[in-house]
Amino acid sequence: MSISKFVTMSNGVKMPIFGLGTWQARSYKIVKSYQSSKESVISSVKTAINDGYRLIDTAAAYFNEEAIGEALAETFKEGKIKREDIFITTKCPPTFLHPQKQEDAITSSLSKLKLDYVDLYLAHFPCAYGDELKPEKALHDCKPEDIWKGLEKLYEKKLTRSIGISNFNVEQIHRISKSAKIPIHNHQVELHLYFQQDDLVEVCKKYGITVTAYAPLGSPGRTSYKLPNGFQPTWPEGPAPLENPIVQHLAKKYSKTPAQILLRHLIQKGIAVIPKSTNAKRITENHQIFDFELDENEMKNLYNVAQQPRLFWQDFLIGHPEDPYKEERGKQQKNSV
Repeated sequence: MSISKFVTMSNGVKMPIFGLGTWQARSYKIVKSYQSSKESVISSVKTAINDGYRLIDTAAAYFNEEAIGEALAETFKEGKIKREDIFITTKCPPTFLHPQKQEDAITSSLSKLKLDYVDLYLAHFPCAYGDELKPEKALHDCKPEDIWKGLEKLYEKKLTRSIGISNFNVEQIHRISKSAKIPIHNHQVELHLYFQQDDLVEVCKKYGITVTAYAPLGSPGRTSYKLPNGFQPTWPEGPAPLENPIVQHLAKKYSKTPAQILLRHLIQKGIAVIPKSTNAKRITENHQIFDFELDENEMKNLYNVAQQPRLFWQDFLIGHPEDPYKEERGKQQKNSV
């Protein structure tokens, strides 16, 4: 089975099926420590590009666009790649999702990234806020359909080659698709062995929306995440995909790492993956997934793994009328009683 190294969006733009995720690869100071230094972010991006990565995923909310921009500028100056050789994704933060503020957000991102355009611009969430992520600052009159109309204008102005969404639910996808002038090109969501999101993936296929999996390894480093003010969120417990017995068995069979098995599983399903790492060895290892193939029974066994609740609940969205996980939260509360 030959796997394409690209997924093609409905507008014909090709996006690499494998890329570098940079959530937690931050270049700001947190209290008395660094989550990831600016130098570490620059080094990680350059290591990835030198290893053949051609997709870098970031977001305004990751606070690392400036460091990534420096890495890209240095790489271009060194003549290793040209701008058209690399695919850059970034995201509009919730406090800039109102259509009247989106252009300011993408202009700021482009300035930090030192680029004239990005290849994919995503609405980071379906929930728009004022100047703070607080329930009382929720913009009740700004629906996902309104957010999408704003993105369409950015696309028409050629500030981005494609547009998409992140962390939206099925119902919100239906609503946008009914009124969209330009179809959704990509949807980036939490997706991994224990949270395969079959229903959502099928809806995306119906509308010709490509899917990107964030946390494709189950985000083992999520528990060390801290906000800029030093606050450390609590995370739900869940089984680790890297420790799954089937994954461990396949890793031994193919002489691969568990991470490589998990990533191969997803790209064989046509889902793009953006594993995050700032470790040079793992950055290189994660990319070595195009020289083997899981057979039909192995894919089936991985597909049949018992599913678990999501890990990324985005609790700051609670109380917003467009909270995409409202129904799931209700079910979780009932199950915990």
